[in-house]
Amino acid sequence: MTNSRSLEGKIAIVTGAGGGLGRCHALELARQGAKVVVNDLGHEAAGAVAKEIRDAGGEAIVAEGSVTDEQAVDAMVANTIETWGRIDILINNAGILRDKSFAKMEIADFREVVDVHLMGAAICTKAVWGLMREQNYGRVVMTTSSSGLYGNFGQANYGAAKMALVGLMQTLAIEGAKYDIRVNALAPTAATQMTNGVLSEEALAQLDPAFVSPGIVHLVSADAPTRAILCAGGGHFACANVTLTEGAQIGSGENAAAEVAHNWHSISERTGEIVPEYGFTQAEREVAAAVGEPKQALTKAD
Repeated sequence: MTNSRSLEGKIAIVTGAGGGLGRCHALELARQGAKVVVNDLGHEAAGAVAKEIRDAGGEAIVAEGSVTDEQAVDAMVANTIETWGRIDILINNAGILRDKSFAKMEIADFREVVDVHLMGAAICTKAVWGLMREQNYGRVVMTTSSSGLYGNFGQANYGAAKMALVGLMQTLAIEGAKYDIRVNALAPTAATQMTNGVLSEEALAQLDPAFVSPGIVHLVSADAPTRAILCAGGGHFACANVTLTEGAQIGSGENAAAEVAHNWHSISERTGEIVPEYGFTQAEREVAAAVGEPKQALTKAD
């Protein structure tokens, strides 16, 4: 199916786009017709990517600064609006690694990783959220990771931040729905500076970051899904889901603790599990089971 220049005229910000995945995302979005704001800590790296885009016939500007710097982010957004008049797409890609086993990790290393990945994404998204609501259109992508979804030795800080981004994505997708703001998460596997020394040379050779970026195009397209977690690497694409099993009603008697252990197989049995539409699905199911009535909605969107 041909999808030539599917993002024609859209305005996209890509954070951490001076190299690696961010660079590939920026180049692919430009190839699809988007005008791209190339953000990175250093002007030289971001400028080189912006030049690549312009040399290929696209449009790009540079935004230097950390995603944790609210003033720099506000300035990036203001300059984008002044230059192109709107912002349609935000790719929260910027990130760092400070890998160590949890026993050896300093809290400063934990805080720094959470600050860049989670708070950086929140700061950038907050900066464009009002604009997207006003224009009744927006596409936001959070960069999660299999380390967050499933865990990985030596990456407690990184995994915690990456799973937190899934929670942020889930809620913002709900809050943005009536404004046609669709929010998704990308879990990439790619050979970048951040994966050097983590994967074997043979594996890295198969994981060019350019193989990931085509997936992000769909996540920011006009017919994008929302609340999707797209896992991508080596040209392979799959979706991850946070699910809820049917569970078992135990009650609250004095033997409840023993009953939980006794019924663990039923509680954890995955047959019939669902992907909840919102967080309170769990509470609705629990209340319904307790009173023996069909599930009813406990909340409604404002």
